[in-house]
Amino acid sequence: MKRALTNLFLTIAIAAFITSCASENKSGRTDTFTSGSIQFAADASFSPIIEEIRELFEFKYPQAKLTPIYTNESEAIDLLMKDSLWLVITTRDYKANELEYLKAQKQFPLSIRMAYDGLAFVQNSQNTDSCISVKDIRRILKGEVKRWDEIYPGSKLGEISIVFDNKKSSTVHYVEDSILGGKPITAPGAFAVDSTSEVVDYVEKHKEAIGLIGSNWLNDRRDTTNLTFRRGIRPMAVSSVDVANNKNSYKPYQYYFYNGSYPFTRTLYILLNDTNAHGLPTGFKNFIISQNEGQMVVLKAGLLPAYGNITFRSVHINKE
Repeated sequence: MKRALTNLFLTIAIAAFITSCASENKSGRTDTFTSGSIQFAADASFSPIIEEIRELFEFKYPQAKLTPIYTNESEAIDLLMKDSLWLVITTRDYKANELEYLKAQKQFPLSIRMAYDGLAFVQNSQNTDSCISVKDIRRILKGEVKRWDEIYPGSKLGEISIVFDNKKSSTVHYVEDSILGGKPITAPGAFAVDSTSEVVDYVEKHKEAIGLIGSNWLNDRRDTTNLTFRRGIRPMAVSSVDVANNKNSYKPYQYYFYNGSYPFTRTLYILLNDTNAHGLPTGFKNFIISQNEGQMVVLKAGLLPAYGNITFRSVHINKE
């Protein structure tokens, strides 16, 4: 009798295991924290730093394959909402209606802080007018100011042109939501290209231009201190005071993100929506926020890590 019961339990266990495997194969999920193959999406303006982290992850875990989709912020989040993928990296959190929708679908959306960066206003390196106020930036974006000499008397640069990376990018969303109070950009000299690299190229060739890019694109990889910027362009120092000068204006350095001196600091988020808490999306998320791995890449790329212990010369910062 005892042997019969043992055989019965063994049969039930085997059947349950087979059913479980069949279910797993049917869903197509065979990935783990460190193996398998997935796609994820990210705003293209952050591709340099994300590529570094992805390559490091795949080098450490050769059985994992991460295929990035670098697109604009709107399309990245749209893919997540449509359940086309499980992870996106962007500069905004879920909206209330997005959370409600996903939870109604019995999903488990999570948002995790990854880093902090600055929206940089870059100019041609030959432009000597390097300080600007938040007030004047708003005036330019609204079209209230169209020429350089309206801000800097005596300037011979002529009309101001504003160039963005993409009409649907996180840069445009940040400008409209956080700088213009929910209103669109109406500057007559504003236009979008197709990528951040094109913004940089345009500013390098046009003295009258201002380019809007994420601060991660400014870092000169030859400089381990992250205190120099790409040749041909330089970031403007921005002041919260109406009249900007060298003493009250700050450039998009990591320390000024931390202490709040730089007025245009953004949070970079990992948006996760995966019912499998032990899959590759979660494994990659854990790697990104790990203090000795992903967050070190964030630090070296010129952004401010969301987690870890950071020292800026004599200033020590203990992040969560």
